[in-house]
Parts: sequence; C-alpha cells; structure tokens
Amino acid sequence: MKSNRVLRVVSFLALSMLTISALLVSASAQSGANDKAPWMNTGLSPDERAAMVVKEMTLDEKISLLHGTGMVGLSPMSPLAIYSNGGAGYVVGIPRLGIPAMQISDAAYGVRSSGENGRYSTALPSNLGAAASWDPDAAFAYGALIGRELRDQGYNMSLGGGVNIARELRNGRNFEYMGEDPILAGTMVGSLIRGTQAQHVIGDIKHYALNDQESGRNAVNVNIDKRSMRESDLLAFEIGVHEGNPGGVMCSYNRVNGVYACENPYLLTDVLKKDWNFKGFVLSDWQGAHSTAKASAAGLDHEEPGEIFFGSAMKEAVQSGRVPMAEVDEHVRRILRSMFACGVVDDPQQKGVVDVLGDLEITRKIAEQSIVLLKNDQNQLPLGGSHVVNSIALIGAHADVGMISGGGSAQVDPPGGNAIMPRGKGQTKWLVPVWFPTSPLKAIRAKIPGAKVQFDPGTDYSSAAALAKTSDVAIVFAYQWESEDMDLDSLSLPEHQDALIAAVAAANPHTIVVLETGSSATMPWAGDVSAIVEAWYAGSAGADALANVMFGEVNPSAKLPITFPKSDADLPHRSIVKPPRESTTHGEPDAWKKIAAGLPAFQTTYDEGLKVGYKWYDAEKKQVLFPFGYGLSYSTYSYANLRVTPGATPGSKISLTFTITNTSNRAGAEIAEVYAALPAAAAEPPKRLVGWNKVKLNPAESKDVVVEVDPKYLSIFNVDQNAWQLVPGDYTIMVGGSSQSLPLTQSINLK
Repeated sequence: MKSNRVLRVVSFLALSMLTISALLVSASAQSGANDKAPWMNTGLSPDERAAMVVKEMTLDEKISLLHGTGMVGLSPMSPLAIYSNGGAGYVVGIPRLGIPAMQISDAAYGVRSSGENGRYSTALPSNLGAAASWDPDAAFAYGALIGRELRDQGYNMSLGGGVNIARELRNGRNFEYMGEDPILAGTMVGSLIRGTQAQHVIGDIKHYALNDQESGRNAVNVNIDKRSMRESDLLAFEIGVHEGNPGGVMCSYNRVNGVYACENPYLLTDVLKKDWNFKGFVLSDWQGAHSTAKASAAGLDHEEPGEIFFGSAMKEAVQSGRVPMAEVDEHVRRILRSMFACGVVDDPQQKGVVDVLGDLEITRKIAEQSIVLLKNDQNQLPLGGSHVVNSIALIGAHADVGMISGGGSAQVDPPGGNAIMPRGKGQTKWLVPVWFPTSPLKAIRAKIPGAKVQFDPGTDYSSAAALAKTSDVAIVFAYQWESEDMDLDSLSLPEHQDALIAAVAAANPHTIVVLETGSSATMPWAGDVSAIVEAWYAGSAGADALANVMFGEVNPSAKLPITFPKSDADLPHRSIVKPPRESTTHGEPDAWKKIAAGLPAFQTTYDEGLKVGYKWYDAEKKQVLFPFGYGLSYSTYSYANLRVTPGATPGSKISLTFTITNTSNRAGAEIAEVYAALPAAAAEPPKRLVGWNKVKLNPAESKDVVVEVDPKYLSIFNVDQNAWQLVPGDYTIMVGGSSQSLPLTQSINLK
C-alpha cells in the first residue's frame, strides 16, 4: 500500500509539471497576441464580447470554465490547483484567448485566510452591523474596501454579498447577512456589491435561497409557499440583484420544496434568469452541486470547489447528447459576460500593498455608524457628559485585549493571531472563536487618562461586583459567538453572562452593558442597568469606534435591522429542527462523496409564511424587548407635516414629504422610516417597511424630507399571475423613528 501511495504521488507531480509546462508555453506563445482580438474592443457590450469568445473555444476550454480545481476535504484536487492564490476557489484561464483565471476568495466582512497566506486584511463590522447604519453609501464604502483589498491580495472575485433574511434568529450566519426586512437587506447588499465591483472585482450574492439555518444544511428541505417566498426571502435577493448587478449568484446547500437549490429550475431559471433578467452566472456553494444534466438544465452554470459533476462528467454528457452544446455555451457565455462586465479582463488584478491605516479609518467610521444605543437612562451616556467619572470598572469578554469576531468562511485572520491566545502566522481554526486585537480597555483609558480604569475578567462574580461597587461606572462587556456550520441553541448569552451582569448591576446602579453579538440577544437584566450598547462584531477598529460613541465624540445614529424578542418562546419556532443521524456525515472520511450523492432529506416548514421578523410580532401581538428600526441618539427629533402624493401614472412612485426637527442642542442624524398598512383584501401582516431616509440635522434645525416609494413595495405577489399586484383600496402610510414609533399617519386610496 505504501509503494502504491508513493507511485500516486510521483505520478501526480509528474502530471502537474507537464500541465504547468504546457500552460507556460501556451501563455508565452500567446503573450500580446490577444490585444487586437475583436472581443478586446471595450466599445462592445459585455454580451457581444462574451459571444465572440464562445465561438472561438474548444469543448475542453468551455468545460474548464465550468468548475473549480478542488479543495482539500471537499473534493478531489486538480494538478492545476497549484496556481491558486490561496483562496476558496480557482478557475483556470484561457491564455490563448486572453481570458484570465478567476481567483476567488471568501470576503463577507473582509478577505479570508490572509494570515495563512502571509498577508493582512482589514475586518469590517459584521454585515448585520453594517445594515444597522441604514446607509447605502456606507455599504458602498464597505464593499469598495473589500474589493480593493481583494485586488491587492491577487483576487478578482468576491464571495461576500450574503442576504438571507433573519427568518430564524438562531441561524449561526445571521451576522453575515443584512437583517430581517427584505427591502432594507436587499438595498444594503446591492450597494455593497456595487462598491466591490467598482474595484473591478466580480461580486456575488448568496446563499440563494432559504438557507436560513446551518443545522443539517446539506440535507434540510425547506417547505414554504411561493407567495411567502417571493415577498420575503426572494424579494431581498431580487432587490440586491437589481441594485447591485452582481456577476455571480451562489445557490445554497439546502433543498427548497423538495429540490436542491442548485438544481432547482424554479429558483435558477424561472425566477432568477427569466423574471429578474439576471445576466450573470450561477455558481454552486462549495459542495452544493449534486448532478450534471439535471443541474445544468435547471440553470447551474458553474460548480465549486471541484469538478465532480461539471468536469469530465459534463464532457461525457455533452458527447452523449444528454446535455446540449447550446446549454454549455450559455453557461460559458454568462461566466465570460461577468468577467467582461466587471472589468477583470480589461483591468487584471495585480498584487499590491493594503492601505492599512486608510482602511482602518474607513472601518472605524462604518463601525461608528453601526453601533446601536438601546438604552440610556438619565443620560448615562456619553461618559464625561452630565456625570462625573473618576473611576471605571471594565468587566468581562476579554475586553482588556480584544473584541470577538464571527467565524466560519467569513472569518478574517487577525494580525498576530487570536488576541486571547496568539499563535503562528495569524491563521484561524474552524469553529474556534477569534478575538481581534482591538482593546476596549486601551481605547477607554486613552479617552479619560485622568481616571482610574481597571479590568476584571468577570469569571468571579463577587470579584467583579466588588470592583463595580467601588467605581463610578461599571461597563460589562458580553458576547454571543456565531459561526458558519452551527446554530445557536438559544438567544440567551452563554457562559452565565446574564448572572454576571445581574451581579454587577446590583452592585452599581451606573452599569452599562456592551453587547458583542451576531444577532439578537435576550436580556433578563435589561431593567436593572442604566445603558445598553449593541456593538455587534465591530471589526479591526471596533474599540476606537466604541470609545468614540461612548464618550460622545460620535453621536450614535444606528437602528436595529432585526427585532430583539423578550425570549426564545416568542420566536415563530420554539427550536431549530436538527438533522437525524443519517442526514449528517460527522466528519467521516471522504464525506464529500456522501454529500455529492445527496444526504437523506429532513423537513423544516416555515408556516409563519409572510410573517418574518417584526411582521411576526405585529401579527401575533407579541411584546418585544427592542423593535426593528429602533435606536437611540444623544439628540432628539420630532416629526410633522406628512403629505402623501400618488404617482402621476399607474405604476409610478408614490411621493412622501414630511418635516423632521432636531429638538436638542446637539447635531445628529435620524433614520426616518416609512411603513405601510395594506388593504384588508391583501391579507398581509399589519405593516411593512417601504422606505427610509437618513437625515443629518444641526441643533434645532428642521428639514423637509422626501421619500419615494416603489409601487412594488406596496404590492403583493400574485402566484396565479406570476406577477406583483397592487391591491385596490386604502393604504395607511406611517412615518417615524422605529417600527413601533410612528407618529405620522395618512391614508391614501390606490387603484
């Protein structure tokens, strides 16, 4: 057996060297030969250019674009993988035609695997945190930073763009997504994608669709009716696709109504490519492909990470007539079109040096806009304002050295390694929590150098309470870690942190809680503390951003993109459906073979349908801890003078104007939210978000604000007609500062 293994290794290396030599000869022979090729004319459209290239390609060249070159543990490896840049995926180029390779990296809130590859990446606030800014311009800057750092590291495609709505608050990847409302989430992710692609990097939107839990994700079958799907989960994707024009859409692992998402003709062809007119290509999530002819016919264009189904199996299927050549040509055309449209052919990436200081400033500013002030009794914050502070007790969550980040394929490697246990080059381990070296203790001490600031780890409640009792202010840092490949059992804080907070609050009435979470958290102690700050996963400059907000150098303006319920019992589902043993692999050798063949399905049913997030709590008349759209400021605002004007023609936008006044002596920014209640005949939840505007106001300043509402956002999806329909009747328009604070209302009749 040993001699056979040696022979295989020698053969692999020999094949690798032959392949490499052939590629180098081909590239050398063709160097400069493609500059005058007709498809290199930038005056032509991406569609025209792609069509020209397809006509010149051999079958082998076409198939080479339909798959990756493998990943250890997930698929067999190709010899060509030696050219990978160290990212999640590598697709060989076609030198003779001037088509570059695709170097693909995970990049949800920053570029992944930089430490492992000897590089540096900036961690932005979690995507959910960015959504809390409700600021499309900030989302564009977020995506642009990622795009620049991808190029500097030698990549030309991003795997960011997560927009699965928070239908299940315990989903371990909610921190990668944009919240519970499809209009907010879709708009924000569309801006992020535009920012990334503006750097000539192919953008991506994922995980399409209904990938709302991690437990058994390779086997779960999601049951949901079409109307609910189109008005919630798919609407977020629809808006993101139209706003961002991503080069790629990544289909998800799960089944939807009995069919795998990556071979689901309703999702991939009927909705995405026909109804939405998506022009890019569909790539599978890593191990998300399960067939050749079926997936190809359904609309899957590209398999990752290897070539189990879209490599030699695809060639055989074409030659035997099971897959038409026209179908392959369409897959290839879409891939090439995205490469031309996103600029990766005309402006190839070149490795450079990341602007570390510049990007740290950008991520700090985005984090400042993402931090949500949830409670502020008696103006406890900002520190150093109306309360004299000579001593501060800083307690818990390793806040002396760092702040936690989200895990899985989104994980960004911190420089120097995990702040609580440094090791190696800074690479991270799967399902091991990582703290970034951004120290709240240092940041707070820098803001108040004359004060006594002491840290207690919070592992001994009596010690923490004793320090709190002798301090003017106690700040307890609490966290809930989330990651791909896991879900939360509960929204309650782990490791007995609720008890720690209760003990500190009992010792000091001036207790502030800072939450570092990837989703909602329950707070049995909320009535006992003076202030609560949601910092999310705050990124590389999170501590500085947090200190700027807490000491009043930045006026908080963020608002919640998700609801914080009072308890797990108030969620639509009491628990997440877990997979049976036969629907898992449990780390078995060659588990990829079982996954590729298809694990036995188990069922989850989203019978709450249209009632996602705040729509659920409204419809069920459930009290919440903090509502969707809620967030405090150091300023106060009033609303007046709502006027609603119908569109001049059927189908045109409805215009709203109203006045916001800053009623405080401090400049700030208010996110004014617009909701609508549809006619009873629409059979919808009580209200839905239909628009917003983020308005900057000086002290005592008033501004007239305009919000235009797309008629689609007032419509329902008519399954029988396969179209959006505006139900005739009376619509109530509501305006205010959160989903439960809407002082302005006006009814309007629409036909």
